[in-house]
Order: sequence, then structure tokens, then C-alpha cells
Amino acid sequence: MSWLTRVRNSISFLPKRQTTDTLWHKCKKCDAMVFTKEWEDNLQVCPRCDHHDRIRAETRFDQLFDDGKYELLPSPDVREDPLKFRDTKRYVDRIKAARTATEQKDALLNARGTIEGRNVIVGVQDFAFMGGSMGVAVGSAFVAGVRAAIEARAPFIMFTAAGGARMQEGILSLMQMPRSTVALELLREAGLPYIVVLTDPTTGGVTASYAMLGDIQIAEPGALIGFAGQRVIEQTIREKLPDGFQRAEYLLEHGMIDMVVHRRELRETLGRLVDYLVPTEKAAA
Repeated sequence: MSWLTRVRNSISFLPKRQTTDTLWHKCKKCDAMVFTKEWEDNLQVCPRCDHHDRIRAETRFDQLFDDGKYELLPSPDVREDPLKFRDTKRYVDRIKAARTATEQKDALLNARGTIEGRNVIVGVQDFAFMGGSMGVAVGSAFVAGVRAAIEARAPFIMFTAAGGARMQEGILSLMQMPRSTVALELLREAGLPYIVVLTDPTTGGVTASYAMLGDIQIAEPGALIGFAGQRVIEQTIREKLPDGFQRAEYLLEHGMIDMVVHRRELRETLGRLVDYLVPTEKAAA
């Protein structure tokens, strides 16, 4: 080790959160450089162009629940890598890497808490975990969230963010589509509402199942929502599609969703909807 290296290593640098790389946030849409604290205080929405960034599941819970207080529900145990799948990497290695990077068991987390004083069960898909893809673990977590809502006599609110079904689980991932649909029938038989908040992006088999089965369909501004990608559709039907036809605002204009809600207004909107849909179920004071 040279003397220069020894001197450099002995210097105390600023904590990571205060380095140049973390002091600023660059907007993915308008390229504006914004103070990270300003961006975080604005609920990770660009204060310049209003671009809604993708956020992690626990950050979503912190923003959503009253006083940021909630209880994470345990994730169901499922058989991993049932097909012994391997592409350029083994599937089990991809799962391990995703868990290390996100510190989560899989792509869907459920939590119990209150919104505007009302008891709710909230499920959040985290796009950071293998693109939020839907496999057996996600399907099992969704069913567990529905069962928790039925047991608590509370609405189930689902935040979707996914690239679709998880290819490494083949037909087993596609089976989660009817499985989640059956679970939602049990929720409706119990007389409880199912509210969906579509976030960027929500695509593939998730869109073709529980993402579009809500009693109320909400989307965040600018969210990409669709089944197949625009290029695939254009190549299939051999027609040019309008720009932004898979964005939340276009879907609202054409009756596919009920409302587009800014992140800063989301908690209040969900609380009001729960009041309308479950007027007699008040949270304990």
C-alpha cells in the first residue's frame, strides 16, 4: 500500500447520505436536479414536472398509514424454484440477489393499519424485486392479504406495480391469475370493498387479473398501464397507436379507470372512499 493510499484511507469523509451522489436527485422525466430532501418531502414526486417516481413498499406504507404506523403481515412460505429453472443464471440465485438488494422475501408485502382512522389491509407490489413479477409467492401473498381483510372486516387496498407473470415459474405463475380472482370473490361475498391503485408500471398478467378487478380503480399520474407493450401491439395489428395510449390519463379519458390521483392526495382520497364503502366499520379510538 502506497503512502498516498494510506493517507487517503485515513481521511474521514462525509456520511453516505451527505455525499454529492445522494445530495441531489435527477428527475427521470425532465432531468431536473432537485435536492434529495426536497424530493423526499414531496413524496418522491418531482417538484418541477410532477413526475411520480417508483417507490419502495415500506416507503409507501410510511406515506399511507396514519402517523406512519403499521404492522407488516408475515409472507407465506412457498416452494421456491419448483421448475428448477435456469437461464443465464439459476432462478434460486436470482431470488437470493433480489432478496439481498431489497431485504424483502418477495415482491408483494401486506400491512395492517389505519388510513384516516379507518382499519385497512394494504398490499404493495415492489417493482424493485424482480420487476414486481407475479409468481407463486406473490399469488400466495395476495390471497393472504384478502384473507386478512376478511378476518379484520376491513377493505383490501392493492397497489400494483409489475412487469407481469414471472417467467421462471412458467404455468405456475399464470395460475395465480384465476387464484387471485377466486380470492376476490370471497372478499365480495364478505361484503368488503377491493380498491386498486395502479402505479407505474402495471402490465402483463397482473393487469389481466387482480389489477383490473377493483370496485374502485385509481391510478397515479403518468402510470404505464397495459397488457402488452406498445411496440408488440403495433406489430400485431399493424397500426400506429396514439402516443400515451397506455398512460393513466388516457385510460381515464376512455373509461378504463375511475380516477387519477396525485400522491399527495392519495391518503385522503382512500380514507374518503373507505368511509363511503364501509360506513359502519370505525377503527378503535
